[in-house]
Amino acid sequence: MAAVLASSPSVASHLSAAWLWGIIRNRPGTVHLTCPSARRSRRSFVIHEGELSDADRTVRDGIPVTSLPRTILDLSASRSVQEIRRQIQRADDARVFDLRQMQELLSRCNGHHGGAKVRIALETHTERPVFTRSELERRFLDLVTAAGLPAPSMNSFVEGYEIDAYWEGARFGVELDVYETHGSRLSFEEDRERDDALLGAGIETTRVTGLRLDREPELVIASVRRHLARRSRAPLE
Repeated sequence: MAAVLASSPSVASHLSAAWLWGIIRNRPGTVHLTCPSARRSRRSFVIHEGELSDADRTVRDGIPVTSLPRTILDLSASRSVQEIRRQIQRADDARVFDLRQMQELLSRCNGHHGGAKVRIALETHTERPVFTRSELERRFLDLVTAAGLPAPSMNSFVEGYEIDAYWEGARFGVELDVYETHGSRLSFEEDRERDDALLGAGIETTRVTGLRLDREPELVIASVRRHLARRSRAPLE
């Protein structure tokens, strides 16, 4: 707040805003501000020049700050798509993310350097699942057999847990995730407890989402092949 007042009219932005919104974990060592015009300061602030609309300004914890969508967009030019996706997910988990506001900002700032990366990051957030659970299982099994890999047992109970696709000889399984059945906090915790229990029994599992299987089936099957080769006595070629 002291930095914002010292550089009035300004708002906390970029890394400082991201920390205030909770989409980055570590507090930045330098305060970042956005002002409507460039200025020199003897203080150790990072000043970003920019005109912000009313929609791009808000107050967070009593401090004038860029809106969450504007904060995500400001950081996007220097962040990877994966990092942007993670920031959006953290905001969504905290129930502060508004998809319509993000899309409205992107339409206003069409030429922004990071806009294309934000749009890619949003694909996972906005796209409806491409498979139901049963469709996902059938698609996965078809790809495995078409690749010449041994067919797994589907929906097998092992060590008290049901594994979607399981190769007994390799003691290896694949869990096929659909967001609707794995999207709650309880499911999140249970899935990790289950993975740990199975690993303790010498059974390794990996997770494949319907979205990934739809977008990169060849990479998924190549990964399964490598895991089976590593877990089996004889390599699968």
